[in-house]
Amino acid sequence: MCLAAASFAAELKLGKPLELASPMTIEKVLAEPDALVGKQIQVKGKITEVCQMMGCWMALRGESGQVLRVKVNDGEIVFPKDSAGKTAIAEGKLTKRELTRDQAAAEAKHEAEEQGRKFDPASVKAGKTVYQIQGSGAVILN
Repeated sequence: MCLAAASFAAELKLGKPLELASPMTIEKVLAEPDALVGKQIQVKGKITEVCQMMGCWMALRGESGQVLRVKVNDGEIVFPKDSAGKTAIAEGKLTKRELTRDQAAAEAKHEAEEQGRKFDPASVKAGKTVYQIQGSGAVILN
């Protein structure tokens, strides 16, 4: 009985319940992301960062170190700001955004401000393609 309670307490469910049977690896998603854009996917990884302003995104790292961000609309889900280092399973639709250099710089500046880091605009040399999950639900495991 105590073990069941301890295991339940270690799991934090956020947003809608997960619907898919099992997660894909982040590496598999990022190997051919265009084939998955617009589709509902589920991934599992180690939380490396969480938005420190609104808790509106978290970054998950796969086994090989690749990172995929899970973004939610502000207020729909609030990822706990102290979740870095824990494991999470997240679900939602994979999205793709093409950013110009100026858009990439503005996004990097905003993220640096959120995380309390310094930002050098010269560090952004070109535009980029961003794949992320528009999150609908997540479970933080430990």
